[in-house]
Amino acid sequence: MGKRDELIAKYADDLRNKCKVTPDMALLTKVTIGCGPAIYNADAETVAASQESELETVKTNFLIRKLGLRDGPELMAAINAVMETYGRSERNKYRAVVYYMLVKHFGKEKIYS
Repeated sequence: MGKRDELIAKYADDLRNKCKVTPDMALLTKVTIGCGPAIYNADAETVAASQESELETVKTNFLIRKLGLRDGPELMAAINAVMETYGRSERNKYRAVVYYMLVKHFGKEKIYS
């Protein structure tokens, strides 16, 4: 099993145990691949939920640019909802897991098909 496969298994475990979500493994794999080399960097692989600038980056770079959503208050509301689901007290919020939940939230799975 390669490094990426190990990470995908770790993200699936977070989805099941911390977020109480049954992951679509094909979609999770595609979202993880879409994160590129960030998943291998200890700092970049997580989302700092307490930093407003980090949440703005998720909104701008992922929701608007990648998913093609229009800017509006519902974007930040969705990010905050995902952070609540993941658990605010959870120290490591993996980027691939956050992105996966946002894709599901907005019904944008087709982007990864």
